[in-house]
Amino acid sequence: MIDNISFDELVTLVENLPALEKVRLVERIMVTLGQELKTQPSQSLKSAYGLWADLNVDISAEDIDEARREMWGNFPREDI
Repeated sequence: MIDNISFDELVTLVENLPALEKVRLVERIMVTLGQELKTQPSQSLKSAYGLWADLNVDISAEDIDEARREMWGNFPREDI
């Protein structure tokens, strides 16, 4: 087994493999990668709540209602 091989040397070796051997290599890497991903703890998604809190944007329920009235004001249109 080769101990001290650089990434570029590895890529060169892989590029010289026949197509079938490349497929076998990819399959083996995918299995190994899948196992590694299963053992790693999943990172929970960060909440977007309060994302714009520091921007001093104050949107009230009345502002939202007004925007809805503007958007839906002429729905359904008669000319369609």
